[in-house]
Amino acid sequence: MNQTNLLATVVEWMPFVLQGFLLNILMSVLAIMIGTVVGTFLGFGQISPSAVVGVPSKLATQLFRNAPWLVLLFYCIFLMPYQITVWGATIQLPSWLRATVGFSFPVAANFSEIVRGSVNSIPGGQWEAAEALGYNRRTTLFKIILPQCFSRMLPPWMNLYALLLTATPLSMIVGVEEALGRTQAAVQAQGDSSTLIPMYLALLIMFFLYTWPINRLSLVLERRFRTK
Repeated sequence: MNQTNLLATVVEWMPFVLQGFLLNILMSVLAIMIGTVVGTFLGFGQISPSAVVGVPSKLATQLFRNAPWLVLLFYCIFLMPYQITVWGATIQLPSWLRATVGFSFPVAANFSEIVRGSVNSIPGGQWEAAEALGYNRRTTLFKIILPQCFSRMLPPWMNLYALLLTATPLSMIVGVEEALGRTQAAVQAQGDSSTLIPMYLALLIMFFLYTWPINRLSLVLERRFRTK
């Protein structure tokens, strides 16, 4: 197959692959939302002076942060039910949704470390000054410490999202029909090995064009906040 025909083939299959890429984006957005919420609570738990809260939070963070993403994905895919019944109504849980939950675990653990690190980066003198002014620990955390942490957490949070998106093709292994799976299906349907490299190159460019601006923006924000 000549280069003109190869390009035409790639263009022909792009709408099919792009539909799968939208699923990658959807899974990454939902997973980062779930992971951010859960990770925030885990991060607060890690800095809690109570051992009852701190120890489980630290154990959960280290467990999910250091576990392979694919292993967590398999656990969620095969241990979560395929459907649940709520008030008599049966709700199906498709593979992509269970995979999203699987991705949210390592995201939550990594964001927990971002929260913990950001809070600990604030000089301890601010805690002491707030205590001297009569603020309790909770008020100090939410009114004084956290507002300063947002700018420190944003760049690594954006990098975490970019990393998450590039990890979503792992869901193909458990049967999710996302961009990588659709690219593989297109190559097999074409039945021509010469289309393999162009199709996967197009997929690579697709992910790059989406994640590169995110990484660049995170670097810009990091430099900007560092100068303040």
